[in-house]
Amino acid sequence: MDRALLQFLSVADAGSISLAAERLRVTQPTLTFNLRKLEKSLGVELFQRTARGMRLTPYGQTLYEHGIVMKRLHENALTSIERQRIQMDYGLSLGSGYTAWTGFLRAFIFEYRERHPDVAIHVSIGNVLRLMDQLLAGDILAFVGHKVPDLDPSLGTVFTPVGYLRDGYFVRDGHPLLGGTRTLSELRAYPSTLAFPKESHQRRLSSAVFMDGTVGKAFTSNSLEACLDYVKHTEAVLQHGELMAQEFERLGVFQVQLAPDDRADPVRMGVYSLKERSTDPRAQALISEFIIRATSAYGPHTE
Repeated sequence: MDRALLQFLSVADAGSISLAAERLRVTQPTLTFNLRKLEKSLGVELFQRTARGMRLTPYGQTLYEHGIVMKRLHENALTSIERQRIQMDYGLSLGSGYTAWTGFLRAFIFEYRERHPDVAIHVSIGNVLRLMDQLLAGDILAFVGHKVPDLDPSLGTVFTPVGYLRDGYFVRDGHPLLGGTRTLSELRAYPSTLAFPKESHQRRLSSAVFMDGTVGKAFTSNSLEACLDYVKHTEAVLQHGELMAQEFERLGVFQVQLAPDDRADPVRMGVYSLKERSTDPRAQALISEFIIRATSAYGPHTE
């Protein structure tokens, strides 16, 4: 792929010449020269240079939107060629959170292994924005997650609804919140913990997902195991999908019974994939099976 376009994308993502130069391992003068050369060839300014960094102009935003698609297509082509070279025609790469892994994906993966014992299988566990990054990069074929309300349509993703998931609240055995029906105000009197918090660089994909943030959380981690350890040794309350209730109980963490009016609203769940995969029969067959399994866990989609 054209080096100047790759450097432009890196500056746009970093918002800074110095940071982009560091990531690309080139000097700042070289990067500045190449950007000026690109702007001259296009006859437009791509960035507004401010004291706070580099901001895309409308021309730059247009080039960025097309550039990330070109970059993804280029990287996906190289990846596909490499996978063919090492005969990974039936390899599987999917993404989910721990709730989906426990609810249905674990069983699906084991069954797939029995059908194709010699293939490589990869499962990425994380929050919806981390998985979106991996989907756009071509690292995973599809993932299951909640619907991102303000996702840019130019990214070329497809969201197939599979049902709903409601968050629950979980505490250690013997916690004062157990043994009766509680309200949210009672829960908020205790510290809380959250697995897979959002990361600041993911804000470019969605601002809405960041509205609740992790403010007020006593402990956050990209490891569910670490969060469970924290909950089992403190008074903290873990917020996580209700489908994990049985699994958590096996691990000594129990769901708090909330008053009906204080239960969280269910969020729409679905399988994300890329439009560009729609012409690949094998990819579509795998995605279709993935959707069927996800629907079995989250229930039929309803408005």
